[in-house]
Amino acid sequence: MRFTSPASLLATAALLAPALLGHAIAAPAPAAAPAAAPVAAPPAPPSDPNMVVATVNGEKITLGDLRQAAATMPAQLRQLPQNMVLPMLVNQLVDQKAIQIIAHKENLQNDPEVKTAMETAATNALQNAWLSKQVTPLLTDAAIQAKYDQDYAKKAPEQEVHARHILLKTEPEALDVIKQLKGGADFGTLATKLSTDTGSAKNNGGDLGWFKKGDMIPAFSDAAFSMKPGTYSQTPVKSQYGYHVIQVLETRTVPTPKLDEVKDKIRQQLIQDDVRAAVSKAAAQVKIVHYGPDGKVVPDTPATAPAAAPATPKK
Repeated sequence: MRFTSPASLLATAALLAPALLGHAIAAPAPAAAPAAAPVAAPPAPPSDPNMVVATVNGEKITLGDLRQAAATMPAQLRQLPQNMVLPMLVNQLVDQKAIQIIAHKENLQNDPEVKTAMETAATNALQNAWLSKQVTPLLTDAAIQAKYDQDYAKKAPEQEVHARHILLKTEPEALDVIKQLKGGADFGTLATKLSTDTGSAKNNGGDLGWFKKGDMIPAFSDAAFSMKPGTYSQTPVKSQYGYHVIQVLETRTVPTPKLDEVKDKIRQQLIQDDVRAAVSKAAAQVKIVHYGPDGKVVPDTPATAPAAAPATPKK
């Protein structure tokens, strides 16, 4: 039966909250009273995951189902009091079970679109389960520390430059801008007026903000990182985009970040790397055949690795 009355909902919440939280709620201390009878200890909270909390047409919803639903709740809902959250979860599971029962009665599981969606969901769940099994054991503190040492701790602190630029189509135009700067013209004003840079820098006086050497194309970076703060390029800097006149405003050395500051970033990188390796591992154990538009087999590209090392199949 479904819990419908407020009293029933609160009673169920009071029963299940300790079990979901994994610990018993301490009994309140008895009030001081002479010769009072000893207060009985509260019953231990239920912990059996098979304990039934509701049924829908005889189909059971258990404490285990409730715990699973609680684990997937959004963070903001987890902040709510347990006596509010738990009845909501029970009713949600009841509603879901009711919909499933009616959908089966209407044979929706045999509808072609629904069937395809269910098969896709099952396939995705299987793929994710296998990938999780491969990747999760590799995401250890030691692996994160090793990646931090390699990518951060063992590398010298990086230099950054704060610069702005004016991009021109031709070298004569760039030379004219340099001439105007030598005559006392304002760099930002010229950038706003003349630069062909279509990005946000044009509307901000050509300001590119702080950047590392690898953030920019080589020709631009080489010029900018060779300049001193407060100077501008005396000759145009050519790139595939045109001709740049660069002004360096400031330089700084970026300190090596602490592990806690980049731990999440490292973890995401490790997940990407490990998933890529796991996919290659799976592909190497199966036979993959590609077909062209004409239905004929497309030959595999010859592997460049030695014969003893199987090439990673194309995806």
